[in-house]
Amino acid sequence: MNNSEQLRIVSLLPSATEIVASLGLTDALVGRSHECDYPPEVQNLPVCTQTRINSGKPSAVIHQDVTQLLQSALSIYEVKLDALEQLQPTHILTQDQCDVCAVSVAEVEKAIAKLINSQPQIISLKPQHLADVWTDIQTVGKALNVSPESTIENLEARVKICEQKTQSLTSEDRPKVLCIEWTDPLMVAANWVPEMVKIAGGEPLFCVIGQPSPQLTWESIINSNPDIIIFMPCGFNLDRTHQEAMPLTQRPEWQNLHAVQTGRVYITDGNAYFNRPGPRLAESVEILADILHPEIFQYGYKDRAWKPL
Repeated sequence: MNNSEQLRIVSLLPSATEIVASLGLTDALVGRSHECDYPPEVQNLPVCTQTRINSGKPSAVIHQDVTQLLQSALSIYEVKLDALEQLQPTHILTQDQCDVCAVSVAEVEKAIAKLINSQPQIISLKPQHLADVWTDIQTVGKALNVSPESTIENLEARVKICEQKTQSLTSEDRPKVLCIEWTDPLMVAANWVPEMVKIAGGEPLFCVIGQPSPQLTWESIINSNPDIIIFMPCGFNLDRTHQEAMPLTQRPEWQNLHAVQTGRVYITDGNAYFNRPGPRLAESVEILADILHPEIFQYGYKDRAWKPL
């Protein structure tokens, strides 16, 4: 019997599902969250969570619903106890990074305390920098008894290639980049995103590497006058991101922004890439490199992962 046959992994976090897959353990996954959708074959697995939020609503309403739930000390997500009981997992992957992103470790601990047929090991992830993501892969590999070294080396090498190619850029060659993670209220993508922008040869605006995403005023955008604006709303694909970006383009001052006048406003699939702290952050760095410096990089992600607005 090999290792993957003994393991019964439930991942309650899309990035963790991708980490498990990158370690060659897709076959050991027996359950997933309602948001885990990659690699495609995991979509057939039993779903072990549900959300109290309707993600089809407008951004402002989603934000309001999330705020009300958190103020009521209610989790946004619920663990399906009956599904876990049936699956009898040996390991459950979750996170302690963001109450809005996925099921919290506290919710999972509460659910596990009620299980009768199994007492799975919890693996909780809390990345804030790129290096934390590589450490998370190490942690998951160790817990699941597989070697993560080649996976991590490959991801680090891809990021390093971008970094080396942009190292010699002067400050004049590094555009001011605004990455928008939410449109109503306006929020800037932070944590690992500003770090990736720097690696790809840009200067991130309004955010600090490793810190949570701050809210932003429209006046701040006008005053900073970014060279490049990139929309990467949390949880939204390209089509939905396009839809969310449109109200901002209707504002009277929009046309005066430097990024707009030079045609350097872009939409991305934030859900698949930037918002998901797993292996595809290496691709996210390459996507940013494509966008920021097309004279240096041609990775070919255009129209699949990003588009000009």
